[in-house]
Amino acid sequence: MGQEQSRVIELFNITKTFNSGRHDQFDALRGINSSLDLNRVTVFKGPSGSGKTTLLSIVGCMARPTTGRIHIEGTEITSLPERFLSEIRRKRFGFIFQSYNLILGISALENTMIPAYPTDTPDKLVKHRAMDLLEKLKVGSKAREKVEHLSGGEQQRVAIARALINDPTFVIADEPTAHLDTGLGKEIIDIFSELQSEGKTVLIASHDPLLYESRVIDKVVELRDGSVVEER
Repeated sequence: MGQEQSRVIELFNITKTFNSGRHDQFDALRGINSSLDLNRVTVFKGPSGSGKTTLLSIVGCMARPTTGRIHIEGTEITSLPERFLSEIRRKRFGFIFQSYNLILGISALENTMIPAYPTDTPDKLVKHRAMDLLEKLKVGSKAREKVEHLSGGEQQRVAIARALINDPTFVIADEPTAHLDTGLGKEIIDIFSELQSEGKTVLIASHDPLLYESRVIDKVVELRDGSVVEER
Protein backbone atom coordinates (compact mmCIF):
# COMPACT_ATOMS: atom_id res chain seq x y z
CA MET A 1 0.00 0.00 0.00
CA GLY A 2 3.06 2.23 0.02
CA GLN A 3 3.09 2.56 -3.75
CA GLU A 4 1.85 5.74 -5.40
CA GLN A 5 -1.89 5.67 -5.90
CA SER A 6 -4.08 7.33 -8.55
CA ARG A 7 -7.12 9.25 -7.40
CA VAL A 8 -9.83 7.99 -9.68
CA ILE A 9 -13.05 9.20 -8.06
CA GLU A 10 -13.18 12.58 -6.36
CA LEU A 11 -16.26 13.93 -4.60
CA PHE A 12 -16.60 17.66 -4.08
CA ASN A 13 -19.27 18.96 -1.67
CA ILE A 14 -21.88 16.37 -2.64
CA THR A 15 -25.38 16.99 -1.30
CA LYS A 16 -28.62 15.13 -1.94
CA THR A 17 -32.00 16.54 -0.92
CA PHE A 18 -35.27 14.69 -1.34
CA ASN A 19 -38.67 16.45 -1.54
CA SER A 20 -37.02 19.85 -1.76
CA GLY A 21 -39.22 22.73 -0.60
CA ARG A 22 -41.85 20.45 0.93
CA HIS A 23 -42.71 19.88 4.56
CA ASP A 24 -41.02 16.47 4.41
CA GLN A 25 -37.77 17.71 2.85
CA PHE A 26 -34.89 15.40 3.76
CA ASP A 27 -31.17 16.03 3.37
CA ALA A 28 -29.69 12.58 2.75
CA LEU A 29 -26.16 13.87 2.06
CA ARG A 30 -24.61 17.04 3.48
CA GLY A 31 -21.44 18.26 1.81
CA ILE A 32 -19.51 15.04 1.16
CA ASN A 33 -15.87 15.43 0.19
CA SER A 34 -13.70 12.38 -0.43
CA SER A 35 -11.15 10.83 -2.79
CA LEU A 36 -11.24 7.14 -3.68
CA ASP A 37 -8.20 5.33 -5.00
CA LEU A 38 -7.68 3.06 -7.98
CA ASN A 39 -7.52 -0.69 -7.33
CA ARG A 40 -8.59 -0.46 -3.70
CA VAL A 41 -11.49 -1.83 -1.65
CA THR A 42 -13.39 1.01 0.05
CA VAL A 43 -16.29 0.60 2.47
CA PHE A 44 -18.87 3.29 3.18
CA LYS A 45 -19.83 2.44 6.74
CA GLY A 46 -22.80 3.69 8.73
CA PRO A 47 -26.15 2.83 10.30
CA SER A 48 -29.38 2.69 8.36
CA GLY A 49 -30.24 6.22 7.18
CA SER A 50 -26.65 7.46 7.26
CA GLY A 51 -26.62 8.11 3.50
CA LYS A 52 -24.18 5.40 2.44
CA THR A 53 -26.47 3.76 -0.13
CA THR A 54 -27.48 7.15 -1.54
CA LEU A 55 -23.83 8.10 -1.89
CA LEU A 56 -23.00 4.80 -3.58
CA SER A 57 -25.82 5.31 -6.11
CA ILE A 58 -24.47 8.78 -6.94
CA VAL A 59 -20.89 7.55 -7.31
CA GLY A 60 -22.20 4.80 -9.62
CA CYS A 61 -24.02 7.31 -11.84
CA MET A 62 -27.43 5.85 -10.94
CA ALA A 63 -28.55 9.14 -9.37
CA ARG A 64 -27.46 12.75 -9.53
CA PRO A 65 -26.46 14.89 -6.55
CA THR A 66 -28.51 17.96 -5.72
CA THR A 67 -25.29 19.98 -5.62
CA GLY A 68 -21.60 19.19 -5.91
CA ARG A 69 -19.29 17.62 -8.47
CA ILE A 70 -17.87 14.17 -9.15
CA HIS A 71 -14.70 13.58 -11.14
CA ILE A 72 -13.81 10.13 -12.47
CA GLU A 73 -10.18 9.91 -13.57
CA GLY A 74 -10.09 13.67 -14.00
CA THR A 75 -13.34 13.96 -15.97
CA GLU A 76 -16.28 15.82 -14.41
CA ILE A 77 -19.34 13.62 -14.92
CA THR A 78 -21.97 15.30 -12.75
CA SER A 79 -23.42 17.47 -15.50
CA LEU A 80 -23.27 14.95 -18.35
CA PRO A 81 -26.51 14.18 -20.23
CA GLU A 82 -28.20 10.92 -19.28
CA ARG A 83 -27.16 9.14 -22.48
CA PHE A 84 -23.50 9.61 -21.53
CA LEU A 85 -24.12 8.57 -17.93
CA SER A 86 -25.85 5.37 -19.08
CA GLU A 87 -22.82 4.57 -21.23
CA ILE A 88 -20.51 5.10 -18.25
CA ARG A 89 -22.71 2.89 -16.06
CA ARG A 90 -22.71 0.09 -18.60
CA LYS A 91 -19.02 0.15 -19.46
CA ARG A 92 -17.32 1.26 -16.26
CA PHE A 93 -19.51 0.01 -13.38
CA GLY A 94 -20.80 -3.35 -12.22
CA PHE A 95 -23.55 -3.37 -9.56
CA ILE A 96 -24.26 -5.90 -6.81
CA PHE A 97 -27.59 -5.07 -5.17
CA GLN A 98 -28.60 -5.88 -1.60
CA SER A 99 -31.63 -7.92 -2.69
CA TYR A 100 -29.66 -9.45 -5.64
CA ASN A 101 -32.27 -8.18 -8.18
CA LEU A 102 -32.09 -11.42 -10.13
CA ILE A 103 -34.89 -12.12 -12.61
CA LEU A 104 -37.00 -15.05 -11.48
CA GLY A 105 -38.05 -17.70 -13.97
CA ILE A 106 -34.79 -17.68 -15.94
CA SER A 107 -31.51 -19.43 -15.34
CA ALA A 108 -28.39 -18.29 -13.52
CA LEU A 109 -26.60 -18.18 -16.89
CA GLU A 110 -29.28 -16.01 -18.48
CA ASN A 111 -29.26 -13.63 -15.51
CA THR A 112 -25.50 -13.28 -15.79
CA MET A 113 -25.68 -12.43 -19.48
CA ILE A 114 -28.35 -9.72 -19.25
CA PRO A 115 -26.11 -6.61 -18.78
CA ALA A 116 -24.13 -7.56 -21.91
CA TYR A 117 -27.14 -7.52 -24.25
CA PRO A 118 -26.98 -3.75 -25.04
CA THR A 119 -23.37 -4.23 -26.25
CA ASP A 120 -22.19 -5.42 -29.65
CA THR A 121 -20.50 -8.53 -28.23
CA PRO A 122 -21.62 -11.71 -30.05
CA ASP A 123 -23.99 -13.88 -28.03
CA LYS A 124 -21.61 -16.85 -28.17
CA LEU A 125 -18.80 -14.84 -26.57
CA VAL A 126 -21.13 -13.44 -23.90
CA LYS A 127 -22.30 -16.94 -23.00
CA HIS A 128 -18.71 -18.19 -22.83
CA ARG A 129 -17.69 -15.33 -20.55
CA ALA A 130 -20.76 -15.83 -18.36
CA MET A 131 -19.97 -19.53 -17.94
CA ASP A 132 -16.35 -18.71 -17.10
CA LEU A 133 -17.50 -16.28 -14.40
CA LEU A 134 -19.99 -18.74 -12.91
CA GLU A 135 -17.31 -21.43 -12.85
CA LYS A 136 -14.84 -19.07 -11.23
CA LEU A 137 -17.41 -18.17 -8.58
CA LYS A 138 -18.11 -21.87 -7.94
CA VAL A 139 -21.68 -21.92 -9.25
CA GLY A 140 -20.97 -23.26 -12.73
CA SER A 141 -22.93 -26.41 -11.95
CA LYS A 142 -25.99 -24.23 -11.27
CA ALA A 143 -25.81 -22.33 -14.58
CA ARG A 144 -28.93 -23.92 -16.08
CA GLU A 145 -31.01 -23.77 -12.91
CA LYS A 146 -33.63 -21.08 -12.35
CA VAL A 147 -32.32 -18.61 -9.81
CA GLU A 148 -35.25 -19.05 -7.43
CA HIS A 149 -34.04 -22.62 -6.84
CA LEU A 150 -30.61 -21.46 -5.65
CA SER A 151 -29.54 -20.79 -2.06
CA GLY A 152 -28.89 -17.23 -0.86
CA GLY A 153 -25.14 -17.68 -1.19
CA GLU A 154 -25.49 -19.08 -4.70
CA GLN A 155 -27.76 -16.20 -5.72
CA GLN A 156 -25.19 -13.73 -4.39
CA ARG A 157 -22.48 -15.36 -6.49
CA VAL A 158 -24.68 -15.17 -9.59
CA ALA A 159 -25.28 -11.49 -8.82
CA ILE A 160 -21.51 -10.95 -8.64
CA ALA A 161 -21.00 -12.77 -11.95
CA ARG A 162 -23.66 -10.55 -13.53
CA ALA A 163 -21.87 -7.44 -12.21
CA LEU A 164 -18.64 -8.59 -13.85
CA ILE A 165 -19.97 -9.62 -17.26
CA ASN A 166 -18.93 -6.35 -18.95
CA ASP A 167 -15.50 -6.36 -17.25
CA PRO A 168 -16.12 -3.10 -15.32
CA THR A 169 -13.42 -0.92 -13.81
CA PHE A 170 -15.51 -0.30 -10.69
CA VAL A 171 -17.59 -2.83 -8.75
CA ILE A 172 -20.28 -1.35 -6.48
CA ALA A 173 -21.88 -3.52 -3.80
CA ASP A 174 -24.74 -2.50 -1.51
CA GLU A 175 -24.80 -4.50 1.75
CA PRO A 176 -23.40 -7.62 0.03
CA THR A 177 -23.26 -9.71 3.24
CA ALA A 178 -26.60 -8.59 4.71
CA HIS A 179 -28.47 -11.84 4.02
CA LEU A 180 -25.58 -14.26 4.48
CA ASP A 181 -24.27 -16.17 7.48
CA THR A 182 -20.73 -15.57 8.72
CA GLY A 183 -19.15 -18.34 6.67
CA LEU A 184 -20.73 -17.20 3.41
CA GLY A 185 -19.96 -13.58 4.29
CA LYS A 186 -16.26 -14.40 4.58
CA GLU A 187 -16.37 -16.14 1.20
CA ILE A 188 -17.87 -13.02 -0.41
CA ILE A 189 -15.15 -10.87 1.21
CA ASP A 190 -12.52 -13.20 -0.27
CA ILE A 191 -14.12 -12.68 -3.69
CA PHE A 192 -13.75 -8.90 -3.29
CA SER A 193 -10.08 -9.41 -2.45
CA GLU A 194 -9.66 -11.45 -5.64
CA LEU A 195 -11.36 -8.73 -7.67
CA GLN A 196 -8.90 -6.19 -6.29
CA SER A 197 -5.98 -8.44 -7.22
CA GLU A 198 -7.36 -8.46 -10.78
CA GLY A 199 -7.28 -4.65 -10.92
CA LYS A 200 -10.85 -3.81 -9.96
CA THR A 201 -11.81 -0.92 -7.71
CA VAL A 202 -14.45 -2.13 -5.23
CA LEU A 203 -16.84 0.26 -3.47
CA ILE A 204 -19.11 -1.18 -0.78
CA ALA A 205 -21.89 0.16 1.45
CA SER A 206 -22.16 -1.87 4.65
CA HIS A 207 -22.94 -1.76 8.34
CA ASP A 208 -21.50 -5.27 8.84
CA PRO A 209 -18.34 -5.30 11.01
CA LEU A 210 -17.37 -8.63 9.45
CA LEU A 211 -16.83 -6.69 6.26
CA TYR A 212 -15.54 -3.26 7.27
CA GLU A 213 -13.15 -4.71 9.85
CA SER A 214 -11.75 -7.23 7.36
CA ARG A 215 -8.05 -7.14 6.51
CA VAL A 216 -8.89 -6.85 2.79
CA ILE A 217 -10.45 -3.40 3.24
CA ASP A 218 -8.12 -0.54 2.30
CA LYS A 219 -10.28 2.41 3.33
CA VAL A 220 -13.35 2.98 5.50
CA VAL A 221 -15.46 6.12 5.04
CA GLU A 222 -17.83 6.42 8.00
CA LEU A 223 -21.07 8.35 7.52
CA ARG A 224 -23.67 9.51 9.98
CA ASP A 225 -26.70 11.69 9.24
CA GLY A 226 -25.46 12.32 5.70
CA SER A 227 -22.00 13.56 6.66
CA VAL A 228 -18.54 11.98 6.73
CA VAL A 229 -17.49 11.65 10.36
CA GLU A 230 -14.27 9.72 9.81
CA GLU A 231 -12.01 8.31 7.08
CA ARG A 232 -9.32 5.76 7.78
